[in-house]
Amino acid sequence: MRPHTLVTAASVSVLLGLIPGCSGEADPDGPVTRKLVIGAYTTPREAMNDHLLPKFKEAWQAKTGEIVEFETSFQASGSQARAISGGFEADVAWLSLEPDVQTLVDAGLITRDWRATPTKGIVSSSVVVIGVRPGNPKGVTDWADLGKPGVEVLTPNVRTSGGAMWNVLGVVGAARRGHVGADTSEVHAEAVLASVLKNVRVMDKGARDSMISFEKGIGDAIISYENELVVAALAGQKLDTVIPKSTVIIQNPAAVVDVYAERHGVTDLADAFVAFLTEPAQQEALAKYGLRPVVDGVPVAGFPALGDTFTAADLGGWASLKTTVFADGALYDRALTRAQSAQGQAQ
Repeated sequence: MRPHTLVTAASVSVLLGLIPGCSGEADPDGPVTRKLVIGAYTTPREAMNDHLLPKFKEAWQAKTGEIVEFETSFQASGSQARAISGGFEADVAWLSLEPDVQTLVDAGLITRDWRATPTKGIVSSSVVVIGVRPGNPKGVTDWADLGKPGVEVLTPNVRTSGGAMWNVLGVVGAARRGHVGADTSEVHAEAVLASVLKNVRVMDKGARDSMISFEKGIGDAIISYENELVVAALAGQKLDTVIPKSTVIIQNPAAVVDVYAERHGVTDLADAFVAFLTEPAQQEALAKYGLRPVVDGVPVAGFPALGDTFTAADLGGWASLKTTVFADGALYDRALTRAQSAQGQAQ
């Protein structure tokens, strides 16, 4: 949390004039400098640092004459949401999934309707896929193969990572839709998930941490965002990508954290940045990092074809899923208990 110093109203204008680059005040020796604080989940780090921030800085200066400086934080989505709600004063939150934004709404930090945009607050998209070693030596072709003996799997911890929650929905949703055997019951979906969790070797805090573990040689397969594997490949990592025949469409939201942005005097800047993310040019740039466009008319050439796909809404929506799948004692916990029991019996 940022420290605060009590000052009188009469002294504010004097103080602002003494602080170089203070938001909204002109430096007599140069242009106004303003700072935007962004709290994001781990996945868009490269796209943000390499393209989005420099391009936004350039566009904003051309439009207003002001210089934008950035303070950024990248960590697992759930952890980031808790950090922001706990006092990390981010002006913009770009998170993995809707419930993490809801955490900020419930904390009273987002006061406007963050979904009131042409893309309903969603700025990037991906799908859950499986990463394997070059040549796919374990012969992983779909979700069921992750539950076979001798296949070591990586996926993050659902209690800290939005990516982990998406991964679980990929497996559970495919089973419910009849793409992991003919049985579409909840009991079967739980059993399929348990078989996968039984083979999980490491549960890291976030999707990027999980990918780092895989890059170090841990595990035979990793459940992850498609774009995480694209970024790894761009960095020279040797891996193959398996597209399950049924998988979930990941939808990543971004929102202005109204209370903090207003406190810092940067609401206009934060609004502009969130809108900037869905401009066609920026969506094309995100596509180069493996993030699928969320606006019409942006080319998607180069992305692998998908089979059956579904969204969180198709599975009942996040409000329902948090209760039926991710609440204490719900489907995920039951599957994890079964998996741990099976691991214990195998030892």
